[in-house]
Amino acid sequence: MSANVYSDEDISAICQQWLERAVIGLNLCPFARRPYQLHRLRFSISHARHTDAFLDLLENELQLLLQTPATEIETTLVIEPKLFADFEVFLDVVALAEQVLEDIDATGTIQIAPFHPNFQFADEPAEDITNYTNRSPYPILHLIRESSIDQAVAAFPDAGSIFERNKTLLRTMGTEGWSSLGIEYPLHKKNSTE
Repeated sequence: MSANVYSDEDISAICQQWLERAVIGLNLCPFARRPYQLHRLRFSISHARHTDAFLDLLENELQLLLQTPATEIETTLVIEPKLFADFEVFLDVVALAEQVLEDIDATGTIQIAPFHPNFQFADEPAEDITNYTNRSPYPILHLIRESSIDQAVAAFPDAGSIFERNKTLLRTMGTEGWSSLGIEYPLHKKNSTE
């Protein structure tokens, strides 16, 4: 089944499963559980046909986050199911997204965290299991309020150790352990049939 035939509901369910089983289930991000359980995490699925349309959507989502109390929307996942399957192209889009953040004077108020099905840390080989800390079913830009990060860090003072803890956890799990989570990667399926 190609990624293009998934409905918005399917895409949301796939991303929700990833959040529940990996991000929250493995505690990869100790700050994710609270907004998710309080239903303050927004899923925004892009229907853009090109980068400019995606960036317009991103700006709208940033403005919505800026104008909405955190008690209603604390954080947003902007999910792009069709564009940016190539990780290098996605990195260029992340740089453009940071420029949008700056253009609307939201730098220092909102952070953007990138996730991608083929995410690769610069210092790790592509097949290294630790890349899965940032691998998501689809290209995703996570819009996070700085105030939420500050609150989370206050509640989790050893935040600096999270990344190393995650790398150790994933190396212990290995590829087989990660696969057992049953997380769907639709873009991998699509690319494997082309």
